[in-house]
Amino acid sequence: MHILMVNIHIKPECVDAFIEATRDNASASLDEPGVCRFDFVQQLEDRTRFMLIEAYRSEDAIAAHKETAHYNTWAELVKDMFAEPRTRGLYRNCYPDDPWW
Repeated sequence: MHILMVNIHIKPECVDAFIEATRDNASASLDEPGVCRFDFVQQLEDRTRFMLIEAYRSEDAIAAHKETAHYNTWAELVKDMFAEPRTRGLYRNCYPDDPWW
């Protein structure tokens, strides 16, 4: 299991459009065979900050996700919405065990 956590800071005037575009991407991502989970959360204290928590079955599944039409549509729609570059970290699963996913 490979878990990607992406921290995102969006321009205040772009929050609603970002949520709409990212919901579409997250929903379509769940149909990919290599995606176990795709969570999209917004920080309570600062509505311009978001996190994507993406769980993939393999590294190849991460690469395949970036080749999908929905990801590329999302990337194009949101490219000018970022207040700063997004940061990401790749994690390994510790619990629950991978078969649970």
